[in-house]
Amino acid sequence: LHNWGGTHARGTADPDLLANKYNVIAICVDYIQSGDWKETGKPYDFGMYQAIDALRALNYVYSSLQETETPFNKGRIYSCGGSGGGNVTLMCTKFAPRTFACVIDMSGMARLSDDIAYGEEGGSRLDAGYSRDPNDPFYLTPAAQEFRDIGNPNHLGAMKDLGCTTHIIISHGASDEVCPATDARKMAANIQASGLSTESHFIEEKDFEGKTFTNTGHSVGDRTLIAQHFGDPYLLPDSEQRMVREGPNDFDLRDDKVRYNVRGGEYVVNYGEGAPVLKLETKQ
Repeated sequence: LHNWGGTHARGTADPDLLANKYNVIAICVDYIQSGDWKETGKPYDFGMYQAIDALRALNYVYSSLQETETPFNKGRIYSCGGSGGGNVTLMCTKFAPRTFACVIDMSGMARLSDDIAYGEEGGSRLDAGYSRDPNDPFYLTPAAQEFRDIGNPNHLGAMKDLGCTTHIIISHGASDEVCPATDARKMAANIQASGLSTESHFIEEKDFEGKTFTNTGHSVGDRTLIAQHFGDPYLLPDSEQRMVREGPNDFDLRDDKVRYNVRGGEYVVNYGEGAPVLKLETKQ
């Protein structure tokens, strides 16, 4: 999945290489607000409906293969993304906790902090363009901000309770100030503490070898090589460590059990028709 402001495979791994190397169908999704940020306008979705778009595209491919009776291994569903696409990959995992065998987040945003939401000075250069004014159409509600925190312990616990077995790989530059490494470290620690399957790699100078990893900042290096470096053991079909998920996935289950409590209600991802629908159910 591409980066903030990108399209197709910009800022992420080469889908053609991934398809050939891992024997998969690789899809790139131009989700809501793909393309030039100046053209798409504020505020930035920050992974919410972007993840729904990505999952609906995945469901289209998944259901089409079934309808045409094309043989495929439904346990080998993976996702990877760079920067904003890393954030969307993690949100897809949150929205579909019973679907992916393995996901790779490369330098993605861990949460919608005040700094990024409101473009505050002194932090990340990212500005999602939200407002603190409840009367402003760009107002960011506490519930919406809370929901976009991938490291939220309560939400991670809900994923665990639903039976999430996804192996979550986090790769991040140790000094990244764009998608702050401090946020990524906290998220990684919370995922680890939740009991979900995960590994995290914060790239430092000692990891440089001139090609895959070249800096400790946001870009880190060559993201096609990074995806392979960390993904090969789990994604190669003939690897002894290959990740294959067992049992029905979210598209098969067609239920509304994916629920996350937030202030004033809960977000529900409903798979009743196969493709996911997101809604906020408020509490009276």
